[in-house]
Amino acid sequence: MKKHKKEQHEEHMDETWLVPYSDILTLLLALFIILYAAGQIDQKKYEQIMAGFNSALTGGTSVFQSTSKLELDLTDDNMGRNSEQVTTEKESLLAAARAQEERDMEAIKEKIDQYIKANNLTAQLETRITDEMLIISIRDYALFDSGSAVIKPEAQKLAYTIAEILAEYPNYNVEVAGHTDNLPINTPQFPTNWDLSSQRSLNFMKYLLQAEGLDQSRFRAVGYGEFQPIASNDTEEGRAKNRRVEVNILRNFVQSSDYADNTNNKQ
Repeated sequence: MKKHKKEQHEEHMDETWLVPYSDILTLLLALFIILYAAGQIDQKKYEQIMAGFNSALTGGTSVFQSTSKLELDLTDDNMGRNSEQVTTEKESLLAAARAQEERDMEAIKEKIDQYIKANNLTAQLETRITDEMLIISIRDYALFDSGSAVIKPEAQKLAYTIAEILAEYPNYNVEVAGHTDNLPINTPQFPTNWDLSSQRSLNFMKYLLQAEGLDQSRFRAVGYGEFQPIASNDTEEGRAKNRRVEVNILRNFVQSSDYADNTNNKQ
């Protein structure tokens, strides 16, 4: 009788050790999945797997229950499509930003042109759009007396009008550029054309910045002297065109980041 009971007890041995053993196997499998995934997927997918692993450890959805979704994400085809989607989205955003910039340039030009027409200033001002910027070109006699860098009182209204328009478009950098003809100047105040063009651009920029709503960090003044002509200096008419101040509203989307090169190509 005792022997029979002993044999029955051996037939029903305690199998609770299988539970921790299966847990160890599950965790090892999860570890190998993570190691594999870390070398195959991007950071976002890695974080998704880690979330699934943490869920398994804390009693949530098991690793195996989420395996099918992870396998879909790990395939090369899906990874390629995700990458293409990101690229497409970036290209779409860039195209939209470029289109908005083009609309802004056209709108600024139209407002300046309307002011020019309303005030009969076609002989003194002109605008044009290039691949790098919108250029507002002002003849020197509209702003200064000959050989002077002092802004004429009647030019202050022009500066204020331009500044008001610029304030409506705060996302663009602005360069105020002074230009001269090639006739040398040698006065106590302006020993060279460099000095004259630089002082003229600086003074006009100061008038622009008197208007409210302008971020001064987006402005700069530069003098180009006689070295950026737009007409021949062999005639008085050509030299008159070359003596100018330009307000350049710079595009944000240009291929070259070196603006010194851009200004060489703006003519």
